[in-house]
Amino acid sequence: MADIEHPVVATDRGRVQGVAEGGAVSFRGIPYAASPVGELRFAAPRPHPGWTGAREAVHSGPAVPQGPSRLEQVMGHREPDWNEDGSLTVNVFAPRGALADGTPRPVLVWWHGGGFTSGSGGWDWYDGGRLAALGDIVVVTANYRVGPLGYLYLPEIGAANLGPQDQAAVLRWVRDNIASFGGDPREVTVGGQSAGAYSTLFLALDPQTSGFVDRVLVQSGPFGLAPQDPGAAAENAEAYLRLLGIPAGADTAKALRALPAEQLLSAYGQLAGRLARPGNAAPPMYPVLGAPGMPRTWQRALTDGALEGKPLLIGTTVDEVTSFFAFDPHIQNLTTAGALDLLSAQAGDRAREIYDAYAARLPQGTPAQIFTAIGTDALFRDGSLEIADHHAAGGNATHVYEFDYRPAEDPHSLGAAHCVELPFLFNTFDAYPDSPMLGRVGAAQRALGHEFGTAVAEFVSTGSVHDWLPYAPATAARVRHFG
Repeated sequence: MADIEHPVVATDRGRVQGVAEGGAVSFRGIPYAASPVGELRFAAPRPHPGWTGAREAVHSGPAVPQGPSRLEQVMGHREPDWNEDGSLTVNVFAPRGALADGTPRPVLVWWHGGGFTSGSGGWDWYDGGRLAALGDIVVVTANYRVGPLGYLYLPEIGAANLGPQDQAAVLRWVRDNIASFGGDPREVTVGGQSAGAYSTLFLALDPQTSGFVDRVLVQSGPFGLAPQDPGAAAENAEAYLRLLGIPAGADTAKALRALPAEQLLSAYGQLAGRLARPGNAAPPMYPVLGAPGMPRTWQRALTDGALEGKPLLIGTTVDEVTSFFAFDPHIQNLTTAGALDLLSAQAGDRAREIYDAYAARLPQGTPAQIFTAIGTDALFRDGSLEIADHHAAGGNATHVYEFDYRPAEDPHSLGAAHCVELPFLFNTFDAYPDSPMLGRVGAAQRALGHEFGTAVAEFVSTGSVHDWLPYAPATAARVRHFG
């Protein structure tokens, strides 16, 4: 590793050559599993066959197959960059000194969100180089299968929670290889945002993967979304097969593996349209209870003590659900009666009581604003605080934050929207040139990013933050606000 600008390190499948960028060294697009193509489509991840020579690792691998993000109007447009072949990759970002001085750095393995339907750890939104340099930590991002390729529930062909199985394979890869990049496999924080936060918690709770997780970072986890029931998942799988024209009694696995990925995505989009309901953010396919990676609900796992001893940093943004509702005319044009109808489908007889309580808190609020505030708490905040309360009550190190930043110009009334903290965490503001949630970026935004990134990196390194009082159950004064 004589060339400090283009270092070469060894992995268990072959050598990789990275590149020095600013204060970090980046290794992008490293395979952690074989390409999920042919017979490996809809199969559990398999070991990569390896390579000879030094593999160039200066560009991220392709995203996994996916349709457009539901939040493009909030975060900004991305050009499709997916390819099924070569999509199961990791990206490693290490401080420059980590490869040279022999002192292992703490590691953050971080999962992207995207509603279990879109996203890529290789996108510039989540480039970990600046965070690695800021905190003197090693940052790992990765792809995992999403949409029908990751969450189609057909256990009879081996398709069951393949996305979580990919994530488990990444954690095994980190255990076996991260020391070569200057990381400490005994000091691993697993974190993520939105669907990635949901994944993070279950990886920390599952006995099959909890041993890989030392600390837990949970950003805007949709814990109000119960894991998918196996019966409902099977019904959606049957509807999906009908849309694809695969008849009952056919060799389902063979038929699915023969279809172009574009056709699989198109049918998934049709299924999503048929199942969509105003006010419901659930995708057609997402983690199934009882399948690999999700043996029990998070509530049960917490009661069983599965998270005990693991420091936790957990938080939400103030206005999470505006990202889903601000551009939805069905929501924005709600009357009080219409809001109550939607709420009744979710809360039953308590709908009126809940609506009136939020209306009293928001006396000038429109029905859309009231319904959005209810949705933010029900889908994101209530579950996050329940997890924090339980963890802190058990004497575990717990830190809770709320991200308050709102763009100065906010024509869509997004407020502190779902995903808004991401450019601040990674200092990737330039990757969001047209993002309404962010607005104009100046010195104040960059200072806030430095504050947030420093706090997260310190947690990754120590399990605490020196100027941040640990959370106590039901103690709002112990919630740290960023904004």
